[in-house]
Amino acid sequence: MVFDSARFDLQPYAGFDMDPYVRRTHCSWEDAGWRSLLVQRFDHVPLVENMELPAAADLHLILPVAGRAVMETRTGGRWHRHNWTPGRLELGVPDRHALRRYRGEGPLRSVQVHIPRGTLEKAAAQLGDRAVDYESMAASVAAGDPLLVEAVRAVGSAEEPGDLYAESAAAFLAMHLLTRHSRTPGRQAPTLEDARVAAAIALMRDRLAEPLTLADIADEVHLSVFHLVRVFRRATGETPHRFLVRLRIEEAERLLRGTDFTVAQIAPRCGFADSSALSTAFLRHTGTRPSAYRGS
Repeated sequence: MVFDSARFDLQPYAGFDMDPYVRRTHCSWEDAGWRSLLVQRFDHVPLVENMELPAAADLHLILPVAGRAVMETRTGGRWHRHNWTPGRLELGVPDRHALRRYRGEGPLRSVQVHIPRGTLEKAAAQLGDRAVDYESMAASVAAGDPLLVEAVRAVGSAEEPGDLYAESAAAFLAMHLLTRHSRTPGRQAPTLEDARVAAAIALMRDRLAEPLTLADIADEVHLSVFHLVRVFRRATGETPHRFLVRLRIEEAERLLRGTDFTVAQIAPRCGFADSSALSTAFLRHTGTRPSAYRGS
């Protein structure tokens, strides 16, 4: 099976001194001989004040696998904040410089995948596209995609020698991003893929533990509160408030299943004032109390 996949010509972020910020523990170019897909694993320093990231020509997927941090990024305008948490995938837009700062909690590690831009463009041409809306794609990826997360994990742990595996993985990742996370000219994109709704959902996921008002969300996605409620309900079938509460309950369920935290410890991590507020919301949404859920 032969793939006509674009390959890298230059190291992404050429000239960028990574040593003050990360320690690279794996590089698919050097360790497996790949050329169609660059996969790297990094250990990150816990504190960065100002890290200037030069523009990269390729598509850059970043998957945190350990540690937590509040990331602040500026790409020419104001600072934007998101949480670095394991499993929270981020897509770097090609040709965009960025300034980043953060303070981490515990060791920070990531898997980072660079897909050649030519691979995306060839796949887009096969789908009949004229151009790729990378901004919309980044917002949609931030809203969540379990399949894409697991695919990045898989290529992040794979060390098959030679380029065939890399070429196949690059082709799959490109096609998945284009069909799941990109608008296609000439046909109606799924409403939920609207960049504003996707950005609102990504903000909710990032700030589950924080007081977050409807006005905060509307301001972040540059809509009026009225317009946000209307397009959000049309896209998801729920109001932003109900959607946010559901996300918080799902996070509480995850913590009840996977940790030994008490209900009082879980409540603030999910955006509830105290254990009583969590129990009330949990009962309303699931029909059971947190203690009974954990016991079952």
